[in-house]
Amino acid sequence: MSDGHQKLPPKKEVALALLEGPSMYVHLDPRRSGVLVPKRFLDKPQLVLQIGLNMFIPIPDLKVDDEGISCTLSFDRAPFWCRMPWNAIYALVGEDGRGMMWPTDIPPEVVAQMQAPPQQAKDAQKPVPKRPRPRLAAVGDAPPEPEEKALAEDPDSAPASAPPPEEAAAKEDASGEAAAAAESIAEEPKTVEATESPRPQAAPAQLPGRKPRRELPPYLRVVK
Repeated sequence: MSDGHQKLPPKKEVALALLEGPSMYVHLDPRRSGVLVPKRFLDKPQLVLQIGLNMFIPIPDLKVDDEGISCTLSFDRAPFWCRMPWNAIYALVGEDGRGMMWPTDIPPEVVAQMQAPPQQAKDAQKPVPKRPRPRLAAVGDAPPEPEEKALAEDPDSAPASAPPPEEAAAKEDASGEAAAAAESIAEEPKTVEATESPRPQAAPAQLPGRKPRRELPPYLRVVK
């Protein structure tokens, strides 16, 4: 197959290269002949399945040959043996985003979806209408307390709890002493203790003995 003037590598070669990593995503058209997946996916224009040799849950019967890819996968916690011929696969992508796409095998529905901007992106760009702020309404004065009401009716009368002149003089002397003490405290210079700045923590050291990842073939590119 060709992509313009550039000849694309075989799908089997790309699949074997991507299987060196943790896993890869197989993009296929389940409506093509020879595809074996659960029945609820057979009428869909596209299906993406994750397979790999180094996954957390291993796939012991994973097979990649000249016919395509076959293995047992889990759908809703139920095992199902799948068969994916090469003519139904139109893209193979690794976890890091690098892979290969074969444009002549892409379903027309997927091509239209890739060319047209998604409606959700348009809706996200619309400004959200602002809610009007609640208005504050003026309220009348609160009714006077019973004691204040009685004073307003009879201004010459004094409250029953008024202190005698001796106690009022004692309170004035006490308040004068408190004010003098406050002034003496205000005149004293304040001292500020210097605090030490926190020391920067050392970065954690890398664990020794970690093997570098194997590099993929140079013809693989990032698939969006």
